[in-house]
Amino acid sequence: MRFREETLDPQDWNKFRALAHQMTDDILTYQQTVRQRPAWQPVPRRVERKFQARLPLRGQLEKDVYGEFKQFILPYPLGNIHPRFWGWVMGNGTPMGALSEMLAAGMNSNLGGGNHVANLVERQVIDWLKEMLGYSKKASGLLVSGGSMANLTGLAVARNSKAGYDVRKKGLGGRRGRMVLYGSAEMHSSLTKAIELLGFGRDSLRSIAVDDAYGMDVDKLRITLESDLRTGKKPICVIGTAGSTNTGSIDPLRELADVALEYSLWFHIDGAFGAFAYLPKKLRLLVNGMERADSIAFDLHKWGYLPFEIGCILVRDAEAHRRAFAADAGYLKHGTRGTAGGPIWFSDYGLQLTRGFRALKVWMALKTYGVRKLSDLVQQNVEQASYLAELIRKSDKLELMAPVPLNVVCFRFKEFGLDNAQLNSLNEELLIRLQESGTAVVSGTELQGRYAMRCAITNHRSVRNDFDILVSQVERVGNLLLKKQRYC
Repeated sequence: MRFREETLDPQDWNKFRALAHQMTDDILTYQQTVRQRPAWQPVPRRVERKFQARLPLRGQLEKDVYGEFKQFILPYPLGNIHPRFWGWVMGNGTPMGALSEMLAAGMNSNLGGGNHVANLVERQVIDWLKEMLGYSKKASGLLVSGGSMANLTGLAVARNSKAGYDVRKKGLGGRRGRMVLYGSAEMHSSLTKAIELLGFGRDSLRSIAVDDAYGMDVDKLRITLESDLRTGKKPICVIGTAGSTNTGSIDPLRELADVALEYSLWFHIDGAFGAFAYLPKKLRLLVNGMERADSIAFDLHKWGYLPFEIGCILVRDAEAHRRAFAADAGYLKHGTRGTAGGPIWFSDYGLQLTRGFRALKVWMALKTYGVRKLSDLVQQNVEQASYLAELIRKSDKLELMAPVPLNVVCFRFKEFGLDNAQLNSLNEELLIRLQESGTAVVSGTELQGRYAMRCAITNHRSVRNDFDILVSQVERVGNLLLKKQRYC
């Protein structure tokens, strides 16, 4: 009896190859012509309905599926590849990054471990990243999905290293006295999530007040530490921020390193985008002390300009890193020969066993552009932020809401005679109108009870004229709202 055996490979490779060439050409044209499209547009209701369809039981032709992608998906992105997208903190990728993702998917490597070249590529990339950031050559590292997972990983190592007992065996109930961690009031929310998920509970986090530049107040940190010690708590970790999401502020990292050393604390740094300020020599002093961290979390899909998703955690004590995650299982026994051999098993350094080939796009980017090019782009973005800040200072309708130490500019439209509540309402509506117009995307935040528009510049496609357009449009829309009193 003859069995019919199925496959998911194309039935006609030549037709599929032609479609693949068309896809490549289309997506490269899409990136090449990005300035001809709005920075963002809302998803129409008819498109929303398209994605409420029933589960497909039978397949369609590849070309028809691709046709639906072009019609219903490609025109309605978040917009972060656009030159005037400065919302939240997002990079915008590169054409080479898109192609490297295709190559990685084609190889479909699993980087949990084993004897294959993708592991060597990741090890090489991590060594390069350590060198780029002036970090210890002996440190371990792991590529992860982004800063959130990098922070979780770093704090897990901190917990296990500083608890004073075997947390993996006994859990958090293995000691008396609450373990506590310290971070600034501007610390990223992903760290709060990590603290919750690691079992500390939010009550274990001490939120330390910031100074006028939104950096952690070290004197208040010391006062809080001493108070916790007197009441039987166990301080284990201080978290420094290199580039806060709200304002781009940087904690006094060198002073925090001194405090960590004095009190025998783990020193973790969230450098999601700000860690890359180390690259340009003109900015390096801003992150002085980062090299002393026990662990550093950062993204490469922000100021590394790579496609989502890609982050990294570096840990000074490689053995402590491994002890926090390595697990024995007969089916995962490491070999000295064969497929289960190889010099490193990355599954020993993080939560994931199954891991994609994230390293390829980093390797290809660094080989293609070089660190000097990336350094120049980081410096360019910081100079663009300074340029935007100067435009705002010169405007009689706009005001800066925070210092601009790096690449984040917080500002608002102002009008004499309006109280703070009215200004907040006016600026919230203005921001939405700006986004809906497709002119630019900035996001919003609140600083000391005042609503601010927030422009985070990690965009290699932006040019100075884009910021002229932004300021002009903000003034125009703000004046229009005032005239129509559309803000109350």
